[in-house]
Amino acid sequence: MGRRTRQPSRKTLTRLYERLAAHYGPTHWWPGESPFEIAVGAVLTQNTAWASVEKAIANLKRARLLGPKKILACSDATLHEALRPSGYFRVKTKRLRSFCHYLCAAYGGSMRRMARRPLDALRPELLAVDGVGPETADDILLYACEKPVFVVDAYTRRILSRHRLCPPDIAYEDLRALFEGRLDADVALFKEYHGLIVYTGKDFCRRNPKCAGCPLEPLLRGRAPWLP
Repeated sequence: MGRRTRQPSRKTLTRLYERLAAHYGPTHWWPGESPFEIAVGAVLTQNTAWASVEKAIANLKRARLLGPKKILACSDATLHEALRPSGYFRVKTKRLRSFCHYLCAAYGGSMRRMARRPLDALRPELLAVDGVGPETADDILLYACEKPVFVVDAYTRRILSRHRLCPPDIAYEDLRALFEGRLDADVALFKEYHGLIVYTGKDFCRRNPKCAGCPLEPLLRGRAPWLP
């Protein structure tokens, strides 16, 4: 017999959120002093830990390079050195330049102008930028542009699948639609919910789960979690 899931209701997703919020309090996620810094972090955080991204962003700030036109104007060698802590720095140099080129060509380098673009037009634009996938695009849309999209990451899939609320191989867009279809389109809620999922994934729902002490552990009683 295959593993069975049940589609989570609005009540279930709200209950998960409330338990996490009670445990952690406000997360103030995503870290960043400006919309552009948030967008840079979204590009750099692919396949690396956030602590490494913070080092790379600090390097950009020290070198006075944290601006789209400055990033496009500097040499590859300079950008490689600044981004080195984030890993895959050559690939990320290319991806960050691609985003900056798009931002400058389409919006004169202004995140504020970009954010005024309607969501249904802006998301396809971002997804067409080299190196910007769905998660990166939605990070930028939600946290830098204040658009009501729900960001899905590996922690989201892992937590929900272990609670038998979705298959472990659910597609990104299906999992995003699951949240957006059951919760109000509330930017503040979506920001905080994703931040709480990030915290929970780092602290408890690791590859080798640490269920004891997790605020969601009581919800597993009576049904064993999946441990993919």
